[in-house]
Amino acid sequence: MNTPALTALRAGLARGVTEFRHSMTSKDDLLSHVGMIVVFVAVSLMMRGRHVAGTDVPIANMWMPGLMGLTVSISGVLTVASLLATEREDGTLLRAKAVPKGMVGYLVGKAVHIVLVTASLVAVLVVLATLLLDGFTMGGPVGWATVAWVTVLGLLATAPLGAVAGSLITSPRAVMSVLMLPFMAVMGISGVFYQAGSLPEWMQWIAQALPLYWIALGMRSAFLPDSMLVVEIVQSWRLDQAALVLAAWAVAGFLVAVPVLRRMARRQSGARVEAGRRRAMQRG
Repeated sequence: MNTPALTALRAGLARGVTEFRHSMTSKDDLLSHVGMIVVFVAVSLMMRGRHVAGTDVPIANMWMPGLMGLTVSISGVLTVASLLATEREDGTLLRAKAVPKGMVGYLVGKAVHIVLVTASLVAVLVVLATLLLDGFTMGGPVGWATVAWVTVLGLLATAPLGAVAGSLITSPRAVMSVLMLPFMAVMGISGVFYQAGSLPEWMQWIAQALPLYWIALGMRSAFLPDSMLVVEIVQSWRLDQAALVLAAWAVAGFLVAVPVLRRMARRQSGARVEAGRRRAMQRG
């Protein structure tokens, strides 16, 4: 039975796969996706001779799971916000709005695209770390399962934040300038590249209230030995708490993001798109 919703779902899935293929063949997209990974991997390799204080684990081996968690968060917040703002300005959203259930197909397509790109980047990081870092291994099937659910749940927790930001920020070029500073601040207190347990207690509480800390913690649990628990905040991987916090962020985020996206879609018109294009040409 081909209902409009089912047709939109199928179209969204096909669109997401097509956009993913385009991303993997576009030089600009590949440079954007891979550039940061190359930088962090290079820095990690430079740190191979140093160990995390109080453990025998190389700093580089701790950084790589943190980089995987950071990649998930960047995809969910910055990439989603940038895509949404760009496609609002170039008329893609307006065209989706004009088709029955078009917004459903659009959102499904974006979700598929982001999930596939993020999963690919995480997989590349796993392969590079396994090949280049001594003692870096996945914790068996349980480790693979952990990486999978942390990636998916992490995207569900962060993508609504990106959607809200992309809906509210007026210019695609302003997305990075507006979001980068607070994102870097969150990264700085979330223990992505060092022990969060060494931070002041009030910073630890803030970090544990945000998704990035739990995404990075989940990734570390999949790759690092239990001896690394001595540098964690409560000497536990706390995967059950990680799942609960990320699920709570996902639910709360979607409750906020859905009405914001609906409001943005209702306000889209040909006149707004044309005005946006004129502003972009003037800035260019």
